[in-house]
Amino acid sequence: MIAQRHELTEGQVFLGNGSDEVLAHAFFAFFQQNSPLLMPDISYSFYKSYCVLYGITAQTVPLTDDLRLLVADYSPSVSQVVAGIVIANPNAPTGIGLPLRDIEVLLQMHPNRVVLVDEAYVDFGAQSAVSLINRYANLLVVHTLSKSRSLAGLRIGYACGQTHLVGALERVKNSFNSYPLDRLAIVGGVAAFEDAEYFEQTRQAVMSSREGLVLALEDFGFSVLPSQANFVFARHRTYDAAKLALELRACGVLVRHFKIPRIDQYLRISVGSSSQCDRLIGVLAEVLMSASN
Repeated sequence: MIAQRHELTEGQVFLGNGSDEVLAHAFFAFFQQNSPLLMPDISYSFYKSYCVLYGITAQTVPLTDDLRLLVADYSPSVSQVVAGIVIANPNAPTGIGLPLRDIEVLLQMHPNRVVLVDEAYVDFGAQSAVSLINRYANLLVVHTLSKSRSLAGLRIGYACGQTHLVGALERVKNSFNSYPLDRLAIVGGVAAFEDAEYFEQTRQAVMSSREGLVLALEDFGFSVLPSQANFVFARHRTYDAAKLALELRACGVLVRHFKIPRIDQYLRISVGSSSQCDRLIGVLAEVLMSASN
């Protein structure tokens, strides 16, 4: 069913117990080399964790000042061989997506190294690289059913790539656990792909709510990065992010603050239902008004 949706063969799809397991197997299979693995300095934190676990040297590539990934920064160096490239598209926690042409440039830059594109949030407005798989033998695309398919508790993830990459993942998986998905997860996953109408309805609702949330945040003095995910990354022009996160928590509203250089004044705010977004905006209004008095 997944292969059919993406116009691939069954041998080009690998299933795992959540995308985190799929990512872990990919790091084990492809990136344990005597050369560094390239990844953005600000991205999904588990990438560095997998590197520590498997003894992989991680080389972070700084995002630009406006927190964008610049493909030219991943150009191969004559003096350096790399183990591969890992990126999230859209990136997390920024929510900024790369156009397909940039993914293609990365693939062409490193034709003999695996380029892993983690597309956990791609269904919320970004371009998927799955369409490039039959053209590039070094492309591995990872998806999850936890975000746009609303099945976080069932733990279903998958990777798409040419058969030699999927075969390598299968060999790693079979060394750990040959049957990572239980029957309930399989039934739920099949139902999620069969109900295309519900999938489209829910992802469109998220994107619509995101637009309204961005406008409301900007009215309150926030700068919001352009998001193609189910969250936004925003900073207030005067209010400290850590303090704001604590005050929102005290009112029962949870947002995520990162104590990380360069992004310590940003908040990652999930796009909830309309009522949840209204609740956030209402509490923000009270907090900011109180601070101005």
